Amino acid sequence: MHQQRKAGKWKLGAVLLLIAGGGLLSCRENAIKDLSPADSPVYITNYDRSVNFGQYKTFSLPDSVIIESNDSYATSQTPLSSRFVTNVANALTAKGFQRVNRGDNADLGVAIIQVNNQYTGVASNPYSYYSGYWGGFGGLGGYGYSPYYPSYYTYQVTDQYWEVQIVDLKNRPTAGTGTSTGQPQLNVIYDATIRGADVTDQQAVDNAITAIFNQSPYLKASE
Repeated sequence: MHQQRKAGKWKLGAVLLLIAGGGLLSCRENAIKDLSPADSPVYITNYDRSVNFGQYKTFSLPDSVIIESNDSYATSQTPLSSRFVTNVANALTAKGFQRVNRGDNADLGVAIIQVNNQYTGVASNPYSYYSGYWGGFGGLGGYGYSPYYPSYYTYQVTDQYWEVQIVDLKNRPTAGTGTSTGQPQLNVIYDATIRGADVTDQQAVDNAITAIFNQSPYLKASE
């Protein structure tokens, strides 16, 4: 699946912290139940169509992965996350970009993010009194009735996926411009999202990185 859109922006402070340190619809209850592990992932790539990627030569990529959980951030350096970093670095190098050492100037900033958001809510069941009503109807012996006391329940939604984002460091705005607060912003010029089945082993990482860069032919340095 390939989508194209105008990329958003990141606040400079958040992006520098990272550097330093859709879909398929189905009426079935479980749309991916009968899919094999190789078929269930969904790869979504987006990029800024106004950008000429040939103008960039170098990129900066931290050795760790960013873990995002409900607007809190941490870093991870497990064998799985290291595999992500290695594969993304190799893919960008194969496309003509050169990785620079930490702290050196780069044209592009690359972040690998593992999103694990959980949301909890409270809802009411407006038809809870029907159970008493219909319970007294059995055998046509009369109508039962229960006063209306709405029931409440909690629910939790989990949103898990992986993301690769690339920001423009070469054309970064000067300090004092970009927002009403004067904090500069950097353009996110490329974004790739891996959804569907969770990425739990190195083979899944290899398949995912190969897929997202294969469907991003525009992402290459000039020769």
